[in-house]
Amino acid sequence: MLSQSRASAFAPGDRLPVEGDITMATTSRVRTTDTALTTAETAFAFLTYEPAPLAFDARPVPGLPDTTIPLDELRTLLKCERYDSDTTDELWRQLAHHAREWGPAWVVGAIGIALPALTHLAAKISRGRARHADDVDSEVLAGFLHALRTADLTPPRLWLRLCWAAWRAGVTVIKADDGEELPLNLPSGSRSPKMPYGHPDLLLGRAATAGLITTDAAELISATRFGDALIEHLAAERGVAASALRMRRRRAERIVAAAVTRGDLSTPVRSCRPRNAAIAA
Repeated sequence: MLSQSRASAFAPGDRLPVEGDITMATTSRVRTTDTALTTAETAFAFLTYEPAPLAFDARPVPGLPDTTIPLDELRTLLKCERYDSDTTDELWRQLAHHAREWGPAWVVGAIGIALPALTHLAAKISRGRARHADDVDSEVLAGFLHALRTADLTPPRLWLRLCWAAWRAGVTVIKADDGEELPLNLPSGSRSPKMPYGHPDLLLGRAATAGLITTDAAELISATRFGDALIEHLAAERGVAASALRMRRRRAERIVAAAVTRGDLSTPVRSCRPRNAAIAA
């Protein structure tokens, strides 16, 4: 729907998006050339021009004003106010549905609402790596767009999951670059460095094989730290409290971190009898 009048203006905020919150972040990063994110901002601006700016019907969303709101004003509102998870989830379910069902304008609109946060995430990823900034912007936007089109809209924390998808996509640019160069502390001799380099799942598998942590603990870390699973969902499936599952994960992570520091996981290990003092349930 298109609004007939403008709502009052809001001052911009500068808070990070956090779980249970749809606060939008701004960034001080200055872009001197066009990137995927600046191009998206330009497209978003076209959607919000008078006399007929694209507007969001906020009436079905608990906690938002009971009216239609032009998208640029909605974005400003979200940058200034903090909302609970119910409001967050319903807003992004509506935006994702519009993007999937109502055509390209709503794809651009949903991206535009998220742009302050996406810009902030991209700036954090590319900090100190200016030559990768354009690629990071592209991957962050692509990751968010893919999640916007494909993510399950039913589970909670939708905004958080969309942001994590964008973050993971952007980080792949930096990881790929790191893989092209030798580590700075590589020894000068012919022996391989002792500390492991590789995917975290490899280390988790070695830790489980060595009996340092259980297979369940390794899968828990992998699913929640490097995958899309949420602790709350896994806890509900297992019939345990989310806090208990977090404690198990934390205990297992500490054991793996200590093993990495000692160099115990730098090479494949043979299966051994679990040590009661070291096993993380």
